[in-house]
Amino acid sequence: MKSTLIDAGPIIALFDKSDRFHSQITRFLKEQAFHLVTTWPVITEASHMLDFDNRAQLAVLEWVYRGGLELFEVDLSAVRRIIDLTKKYDDVPMDLADATLVVAAEQLGIRDIISIDSDFYVYRTTDKEHINNIFPV
Repeated sequence: MKSTLIDAGPIIALFDKSDRFHSQITRFLKEQAFHLVTTWPVITEASHMLDFDNRAQLAVLEWVYRGGLELFEVDLSAVRRIIDLTKKYDDVPMDLADATLVVAAEQLGIRDIISIDSDFYVYRTTDKEHINNIFPV
């Protein structure tokens, strides 16, 4: 099964039935076999955006706990890279969650992401590769 990064937007859509991408992301994830990888800042962002419904927030955490995705641990050694990325892409702008996903891509060698944002078409890894958004928005 191919490892693929997942951003906050699709996670929010997955757990918010009123989200305009809910049906599309649900269908997409059912039709594909992915080993999903994300970071705690992404989960934090998704939880914050789902704060209108405590049950949705808990469902995200239950999904993480049951192994619905793998959490890439961002350690202190990655903070310098996160700072550099945030400065480099300040015109986009790049947020903490996106920066951690780029770091995860670099350290894990993953080059595919599921996102509803166009930002990942701009971001580049240290080897000048882009992260390919495989979610058809």
